[in-house]
Amino acid sequence: MDAYEGSLAADALAMPLHWYYDREALRRDYGIVDHFMAPRNPHPGSILWRSSYTALNEKGDILREQAQYWGRRDVHYHQFLTAGENTLNFRLATELFSMVRENGGYDADAWLERYIARMLEPGWHRDTYVEEYHRAFFTRYAQGKPPRKCGISDEHIGGLAQVPALVAALEGTPRDELRRIVKEHVGLTHAHANVLRAADTLVRVLWAVAEGETLRDAMRREAGDWLSGTKAESWREQPDELVVGRRFSPACYIAEAMPASLYLAWKYHDDFAAGITANAMVGGDNCHRGAVVGSLLGAATGGSAGFSRLGRLEGAAG
Repeated sequence: MDAYEGSLAADALAMPLHWYYDREALRRDYGIVDHFMAPRNPHPGSILWRSSYTALNEKGDILREQAQYWGRRDVHYHQFLTAGENTLNFRLATELFSMVRENGGYDADAWLERYIARMLEPGWHRDTYVEEYHRAFFTRYAQGKPPRKCGISDEHIGGLAQVPALVAALEGTPRDELRRIVKEHVGLTHAHANVLRAADTLVRVLWAVAEGETLRDAMRREAGDWLSGTKAESWREQPDELVVGRRFSPACYIAEAMPASLYLAWKYHDDFAAGITANAMVGGDNCHRGAVVGSLLGAATGGSAGFSRLGRLEGAAG
């Protein structure tokens, strides 16, 4: 549960700063975000003004009342959320956690049915922005494709948002079976080899920490193909904005976002609150990096001291 709740806290903390790439604007607008804050307009880096999505029919209408904000400048992606509230992908994670616990196990078809129902339920979420994979999924669904054929080869780190929730919900599942289920689940929407590899890495590191390994030892053994411990340690004294900004892009693509996330987890291995604050403050796709940073630091530290310093988290366990 510490890993799952850690991912939710990391997302909620990063939420007002999500997709800020101008660090000066980020600090000007929010200062140092070490507690939960609400987002506000304008968002100077918002790309909603050049984004578009038109539902083919009611089966694809996942924007509803939010559609009016697409095509406008300066609109915050999460403008209607409150302090401590989770973004859409992590709200879906809490839905997944609840469903698996209620059903006593994971079933992909049951999840797809729940996912479709919630995304089409008026008012279920208040996010203005929905990621590319949602839009692609519901375009295909509106065309009449079966749900298992609606996913795409999406290469964004948002594909990891539900992994800590699924791992927590399936506590007690044998390691190899857990890895298989996570791969199946992530592949429903993110059938991209690197995203599936990153998801498996996250499961293996979380498993090793749960078995008693230190986070850094677990990362050395299970995540070295993404980030070597030697490099991570050599960069540890450098500013976070340099490592996640120049060495690794702060953007959403998994090839850069995964090692960036692992680096922050390595550096802040013993300080949950400092780690998720650092993740928020380097901007970019900090919410979805939070799936990795928050879950690993939550698992390694227990997260309890960090949570108490942040303020109230809305609906942390669903």
